[in-house]
Amino acid sequence: MDKMVFVNLPVTDMQRSIKFYEALGFIKNPEFSDKNGSGMMWGKNIWVMLLTHDFYKQFLKGQTIADTKKTNNSMTAFSMESIAAVKEFAQKAKENGGDFYHVELGMPEDQMYELEVKDPDGNILSAAWMSV
Repeated sequence: MDKMVFVNLPVTDMQRSIKFYEALGFIKNPEFSDKNGSGMMWGKNIWVMLLTHDFYKQFLKGQTIADTKKTNNSMTAFSMESIAAVKEFAQKAKENGGDFYHVELGMPEDQMYELEVKDPDGNILSAAWMSV
């Protein structure tokens, strides 16, 4: 069996989040979606699991959910096939309730290009292209 990656994100508005991630090219898998969460596929081996706060809290054992509009909890990077694809991904995010910004890494663009994308809940996705 191939290895898979599941990124779990707490969201405040499930339908808004599904629409946002679909606009970025994720595909909702109805077999792994219900009132508590939605499995959003980025290819067959990488998924973003959108989870309601109540459901997400069950996995925290006494911890609280970070307010990602004020405090960062994690940053997940997704590789893209080109600089143009990075820019398109970020622009789609902005057009669908998110935002993006660029961090200067001191690397030439023909080596690596990255934009930090925020979803409507403040979760950060890093869209990156590398010349490897």
